[in-house]
Amino acid sequence: MNKINIDDNIKHSSKILITSHINPDGDTLGTMCALYGAILERYKKHADMFIPSKVPYTYRDLPFINLAKSNYNKSLVYDMVICVDIAAKDRMGTAIDIFNKAKLTINIDHHKTNPEYAQINIIDAAASSAGMIVYKYFVDNNWIINKEIAECLYVSILTDTGGFRYENTTAETLKIAGELIELGVNPNKVFNSIYETKTKENVMFQAVAVSSAKFCCDNKIAYITIYKKDLEKYKSSEDFTEGLVEKLRAIDSVEAAFIAKEIDSKTTKISMRSKKIDVADVCAEYSGGGHTYAAGCVIKSSMPAAVKKILSLVKDRV
Repeated sequence: MNKINIDDNIKHSSKILITSHINPDGDTLGTMCALYGAILERYKKHADMFIPSKVPYTYRDLPFINLAKSNYNKSLVYDMVICVDIAAKDRMGTAIDIFNKAKLTINIDHHKTNPEYAQINIIDAAASSAGMIVYKYFVDNNWIINKEIAECLYVSILTDTGGFRYENTTAETLKIAGELIELGVNPNKVFNSIYETKTKENVMFQAVAVSSAKFCCDNKIAYITIYKKDLEKYKSSEDFTEGLVEKLRAIDSVEAAFIAKEIDSKTTKISMRSKKIDVADVCAEYSGGGHTYAAGCVIKSSMPAAVKKILSLVKDRV
């Protein structure tokens, strides 16, 4: 990102929008809020922040998150729309209408499957997170990183590396995390807020979901099916499923795991994780994508049919 300077574009833009992806995670939200704070600090401009779905409880304490909105006047034309951690245009949700009308579009992402859909594309598949890309840009271009901005970036990097456990955790990742701590981030406070504080409904829902897991291929494949009625029973929100697929992948015999979630009777969302196989390649079969060991897609089929389709692809790879 240091090779592309977006300062001039921000300087000459009066209406700026930063948008996250649907079903937002810590990377997209942390990066969005970090950009908001940094633009305000450097240019005294209040960008709009758009989240096309509900903010997960996990990120309730993220600086600036209370300023984000989930709806906007679609007739607005922005001078600049910045997409963060959005691997493909269909992951923008309702923000796609705003994006398509913007005078300038910028795409900041770290997914190897990103098709570079914006006018300016800042993609680094080697980065642990979109937040890491933005941090390096701030440093290279002398942007001020105050404590709040640092915490947003730390949340981005922490969550997309699974608490610095995933294969995308490098020496550079830990170095940057250390620099953010030096800027005032309290790692214990952030970790407890994200990973150690859950609602009773969330914990009970996940316990039931894990106990319903199915296994095949000598326990090399594990998966959970979640219907809308399951979420409704526990008054659950979309983010209640976060972390479930990682629990399955942690089983010693499991090489690939996935969660199949019913969107409606003819649409199923798949979230995949693996230890060895390229699940981004699997999900690409249904126009999805992501990282080698963490990816997702949406299949236009009922739950049973979608599960059958995914299993047919994964069984040949384990």
